[in-house]
Amino acid sequence: MAYEAKTQATAVDATAYLDAIGDEQRRQDCKALVALMRKATGCPPVMWGPTIVGFDRYRYTYASGGSGESCIVGFAPRKG
Repeated sequence: MAYEAKTQATAVDATAYLDAIGDEQRRQDCKALVALMRKATGCPPVMWGPTIVGFDRYRYTYASGGSGESCIVGFAPRKG
C-alpha cells in the first residue's frame, strides 16, 4: 500500500482563509507574515491541508523509496 501524505497543497484560497480569522490582531499578524514570506520566497501563498499557509514547494524521497511534496516554508495561524 502506497503512503499518501495527509498535508497536501489544496485549491483553497489562502487570502480568503486568512480573511476569515476572527481575531483582528492575529489576522493582521498573519497578513504581515504572508507579505514577508512572499517577498522572501517570490511565491504566492498556497494552503497546505486545512490550516497551513505555505510558500514554494519541494519534493523529497526517503531511502525506503517513499516520496512526497511539502511547502518549503509556511505557518499555521492557529490559536495556540
